[in-house]
Amino acid sequence: MADLYPVPAAARPEARPHLITSDAEAIAVATAFAEEIRPGASARDAQRRLPWLELDRFVATGLWGITVPKAFGGAGVSAGTLARVTALIAASDGSLAQIPQNHYYSLEILRVGGSEAQKRFFYDRVLAGERTGNALAETGHRDFKRRTRLTLETGTWRVDGTKSYCTGAIYAHWIPTLAVQAEGGEDRGHLVFIPRDAPGVTVVDDWDGFGQRVTGSGTVQFDQVAVEPEWILPYQASFETPTTIGPVAQIIHAAIDLGLGEGAYRDLLDFVRTRSRPWIDAGVETAAEDPLTLSEIGQVRLRLRAAEALLRRAGAVVDLAMDQPGEDTVAAASIAVAQARIASTKAGLLAATKLFELSGTSSTVDEDNYDRHWRNVRTHTLHDPVRWKYQAVGQYYLNNRRPPRHGAL
Repeated sequence: MADLYPVPAAARPEARPHLITSDAEAIAVATAFAEEIRPGASARDAQRRLPWLELDRFVATGLWGITVPKAFGGAGVSAGTLARVTALIAASDGSLAQIPQNHYYSLEILRVGGSEAQKRFFYDRVLAGERTGNALAETGHRDFKRRTRLTLETGTWRVDGTKSYCTGAIYAHWIPTLAVQAEGGEDRGHLVFIPRDAPGVTVVDDWDGFGQRVTGSGTVQFDQVAVEPEWILPYQASFETPTTIGPVAQIIHAAIDLGLGEGAYRDLLDFVRTRSRPWIDAGVETAAEDPLTLSEIGQVRLRLRAAEALLRRAGAVVDLAMDQPGEDTVAAASIAVAQARIASTKAGLLAATKLFELSGTSSTVDEDNYDRHWRNVRTHTLHDPVRWKYQAVGQYYLNNRRPPRHGAL
């Protein structure tokens, strides 16, 4: 069901955000902001209250501009830092952490395939506080990315189509949209940056998934939307040569899953320490001394730390591929990120499940809303099937086959 409350279009920022200038500063700012948003996260989820004020504050911190390259006035942080920042935010509020995922993704596409003029324009808009969403996916048929069209009619480029799962589009100033154009007898995909308030753009807040409730992952409709040629970037062509677009997209997803698991783990520790009772056969005074509980918590901790280590390693491999893009470096980056994504998926789900298993029935009361951890991590981990990442890793190490290049690997 669509949200009953009116959804305002994002207002243009009145002041430029803080300018973050280093990786260390980005992590410090993210740490502080995560603490700021944590107290209201459960209520936002329970009430499905779209986080307009929190999002404005998020942008004002400067964190939405940290991937802008140094040559264009940004911090140009490493992939590892971007992942760490994302995980820190996700541990406090998974929805807020997911909203800028496609913002960073579109900026990576811009970095790889945009002209110098396009980079200068859009990077400056980002540093000025404007944010991008996404309109990439379509539902309804197997060839799901082939319906939204980019056409040239009487000298004007236009976009027509309907997109689903458009995370962040509600909050965006620009909606990067995957549209296809007929070229030489075949359809070629392009990424079109479309203003949120352009005539013919309709954003519908109809996301009703049980998790990640306030990500704004609804529907976007384009009805003969006129666009400027300067807003059109290559998309399909960017995957025909080795680029880090896919690994950057996926490392952010892995970081979100890790952060969601960390949030569940934090509440698990607090509940067992302060509210749980030991099992009657344990022969101990507190749940925190129950040997079987200790064993299970140790497993959760180990899985989360392993996922964190793989994520950190993946960041270093992606950074190398960004500096030295080639068939081998990009393939290695995709595989390193796939391993981190597998580990973060498993660790996040484990932590959210053990929160209830080790805390007991009293942890299920509606007031605590602890189920949001499981709902959020279960929903987000469905973005791309982990089973395909296992086989990509196996092909790479056993048969020396590089993985395919696309945004889901």
